[in-house]
Amino acid sequence: MLDFSWRVFSMTGNVDTYLLMKELERDSDEQFEQDDVEQGETLDSPTH
Repeated sequence: MLDFSWRVFSMTGNVDTYLLMKELERDSDEQFEQDDVEQGETLDSPTH
């Protein structure tokens, strides 16, 4: 989806498309960071 948004923006110069791309990028980064935190919690939790 990011590639598609970038291609549309680069072809049209539509600012809304660029803003959509940045929002998708930010959401993707936040999800990646959240996954890292969850994995870290799993690794840090003691096993009995």
